[in-house]
Amino acid sequence: MPWRQDLHQQHQRRKSDSLWRTRNTSQSPPDREIKIGDQTLLNFCSNNYLSLANAPEMIRSANDATLRWGVGASASHLITGHNELHQSLESAIAQLVGAERAILFSTGYMANLAVPTTFLDRHDLLVQDRLNHASIIDGGQMTRAKVRRYAHNDIAAAAKLIRNPDYKRKLLVTDGVFSMDGDIAPLAGLKNVCDQHDAVLLVDDAHGLGVVGDQGKGCLNDANIRPADNVLMLGTLSKAIGSFGAFIAGDAVYIESLIQHARSYIYTTALPPGVVAASLRAIELLQQQSWRREKLRDNIGFFCDAARQRSIPVSPSSTPIQPIIVGDSGQALRISQQLREAGLMTVAIRPPTVAQGQSRLRITLMTDHCHNDIQRLVDCIARLL
Repeated sequence: MPWRQDLHQQHQRRKSDSLWRTRNTSQSPPDREIKIGDQTLLNFCSNNYLSLANAPEMIRSANDATLRWGVGASASHLITGHNELHQSLESAIAQLVGAERAILFSTGYMANLAVPTTFLDRHDLLVQDRLNHASIIDGGQMTRAKVRRYAHNDIAAAAKLIRNPDYKRKLLVTDGVFSMDGDIAPLAGLKNVCDQHDAVLLVDDAHGLGVVGDQGKGCLNDANIRPADNVLMLGTLSKAIGSFGAFIAGDAVYIESLIQHARSYIYTTALPPGVVAASLRAIELLQQQSWRREKLRDNIGFFCDAARQRSIPVSPSSTPIQPIIVGDSGQALRISQQLREAGLMTVAIRPPTVAQGQSRLRITLMTDHCHNDIQRLVDCIARLL
């Protein structure tokens, strides 16, 4: 069968199964409201949790750096792309999260590819949560190590897999905050497992950094764990931080190994100076402006209370990610479209992003939302359900 015809049939099957994805082209910044086409919608599907992405302080920092350094880094970190701003940001991140060193990556996806492909080979074992982000799963598939997955947040199941003595090195990887469910990994228990079995723990805290822990230092901080010794922390700068890029923080020996050997670090251009400067400013604001996290926590609590009052099934999430499980893909898509017609932007998440029968509305809350916004959303969802 010709490729084009085969692809066309795949497209038709996805559409008939309510799994077809479309892009929403916005005409506005990622704020509380978003303009798409001729509609202005209340935005409940952005990862801009602390509403920093369009903060004036961030914009000024990006503009100033662009005027001084230019638009692009123009080279990889190991050629001439690594400038004073990159070095300052790595130092600021390490200080924030309590690590010896940090290394910047151009995306979180590239950071998640780096660790397993740098440290593991066919003699090694990679153990990870069944609900880990796709980039973690892909990182495991790119290494020749044995990959095993344990039931979601099941410490005993993780321990059973990782105690296998047949492997030279062992790596346990988990999300900090799980991106589709909003729940937090049992990091203290997982670290104990790694300590007992001479394994390294990597925590992808993309959705925890900025909103969990003291001063938003993340899930490890909340569990009273530092990214040191056998613990590595991955964070992204594109969510609560409001900018772009990612990092891995931890013991200097691990970080230096990534600089020397991580292909997704070595063979790509460094982040643009304006982006790096914006991230630096965001790290400062994170420590100076506690009101952003306080307002976000208030919004999360208000949503959960309002949803329960309207008999909407809420998850046990205490984070800005608040999924409402619908089940059927077609129904989730219809509800999302009806909400959009009512002026509310909430995207339906369907397989393969989530398991069959687990389609949902993935609601994300931001600092800039007000109680009236949230109540409007809850009332509309209650009517549609």
